[in-house]
Amino acid sequence: MSAALETRGLVAGHGSVPVLRPLDLTVEHGTVLAVLGPNGAGKTTLLTTLAGLLPSLGGEVLLDGKPLPRGKPRTANRSGVILVPDDRALFTTLTVRENVVLARRAGGPSLDDILDMFPALRARLGVAAGALSGGEQQMLAVARGMVQNPKVLLIDEMSMGLAPVIVEDLLPVVRRIVDETGAVVVLVEQHVRLALEVADHAIVLVHGDITLAGSATELAADRRRLEAAYLGGAEEGAA
Repeated sequence: MSAALETRGLVAGHGSVPVLRPLDLTVEHGTVLAVLGPNGAGKTTLLTTLAGLLPSLGGEVLLDGKPLPRGKPRTANRSGVILVPDDRALFTTLTVRENVVLARRAGGPSLDDILDMFPALRARLGVAAGALSGGEQQMLAVARGMVQNPKVLLIDEMSMGLAPVIVEDLLPVVRRIVDETGAVVVLVEQHVRLALEVADHAIVLVHGDITLAGSATELAADRRRLEAAYLGGAEEGAA
């Protein structure tokens, strides 16, 4: 059986300037891949390219063994590659309920399923998304991704702007999503420890190259090696 998500020699960037060097990834069904690295390493570029929002400069992205066309976000989305961006992309004037119902696709979780996953939203169904707290907005953003029935869910910086205690409650939901649906989650995250707790595998990106890859358990147990890969990139001036 084909891997859920693959990249083969993927080169991506803005204009003609590559940010990602030839990148080879294989992500199996029902797994969480944590993408770690300093700012400017190419993590968001990777997600937006996988989602089709940014045309690749070379190589290919495959979903269940079938190549996805370059720079076709609607095709990627309809094929099941769903992006939760770092700005959350909510309809701020619509209520929680309206945001979820508008995004839902046939076969995706129901509103009740979503509220079981994010019980804090149950009492906020009639509240405009723009009036929610940061943590509630992030829950809603992930919920909107989930009701689209993703094969691959790309989450960019779930912890952005959130207090650590909220992040500790949110990140385990990523594990639950994968365990209950069999989807793939590619998680860009700066909270390294928490990301490794929910991930199966992890890579460290530095200047568009994978400098370290392995099982999340192994990398969490070898902090010196992980920090050398991660902090080494930061010290070299990645911005």
